[in-house]
Amino acid sequence: MTAIGQAPAIRVSGLRKSYGDLLVVDGIDLDIAPGTVFALLGPNGAGKTTTVNILTTLLTPDAGEVAVGGHDLRTDPAGIRSAIGVTGQFSAVDDLLTGFENLRLMADLNHLGRDEGRRRIADLLERFELTDAAEKYVATYSGGMKRRLDLAMTLMGNPRIVFLDEPTSGVDPRGRRTMWTIVRDLVADGITIFLTTQYLEEADELANHIAMLDHGRIVAEGTPAQLKRLVPGGSVRIEFTTADALENAAARLASARRDPEGLVLHVPTDGGIASLRAVLDQLNGASADVADIGLHTPDLDDVFLSLTGQADPRKVATQ
Repeated sequence: MTAIGQAPAIRVSGLRKSYGDLLVVDGIDLDIAPGTVFALLGPNGAGKTTTVNILTTLLTPDAGEVAVGGHDLRTDPAGIRSAIGVTGQFSAVDDLLTGFENLRLMADLNHLGRDEGRRRIADLLERFELTDAAEKYVATYSGGMKRRLDLAMTLMGNPRIVFLDEPTSGVDPRGRRTMWTIVRDLVADGITIFLTTQYLEEADELANHIAMLDHGRIVAEGTPAQLKRLVPGGSVRIEFTTADALENAAARLASARRDPEGLVLHVPTDGGIASLRAVLDQLNGASADVADIGLHTPDLDDVFLSLTGQADPRKVATQ
């Protein structure tokens, strides 16, 4: 949410969009503060891509009010385009050019003078740890390097609002961490990030505010901590060595949920150590048949599953 007296970077009210009889976006309201990371999550078909396409002027809504960077979508779409940068799920870099040449192309498209363009290119190459690879063809870059170059190209026009769609898709763990650091640095400079991601851990790490979208409607929103509190308690996960041991323990723990294929019981608790001890006491002599045991507290995966009914959180992706 925006601070008192501070104009939102993005404001959306009553946004609706249909394709024929299919209602894809159903009355979305958003109020995104400048200099923050906002994450939009939801299962496939929830309406995420349609929402982003509307906010970036690629689609016209059927109803609702949209202002991005202080520019009204209906009366000043060109103003919105001048204020934003968009980095899509698939890199828009040219593999047949070098990193420097890709950035020089973007400098020309943004009508930067020769000296200003070279200064911006040098700054972005250094910021994104690409200086040593500047004269290499992009075809030789790793996935993480291409994603960094793609974002650097987006920033050539000095946007104040950046839409990031799956910024670490196909990037190794080290590359993901590097990208997270870059995103945090951008926010520290006052840039607003609108993030969609299939990695709930990524949203948890980066987002100041999260909205969960399902069937075109926002079903929950808040900080990561606020969303986690929507799911009560936690659970103890107990893995057994045999099916007989699983059934024996299930008879002792009436509230437990079975996973017969994994030989696992999930026992609802308040997430505390005392509750873990109580579960162990209830097992009595069955502990010899336990292969593994762990305490699980609610995370964004649990919130996502609870609110959307989606069994695979990796499907928080691109629709």
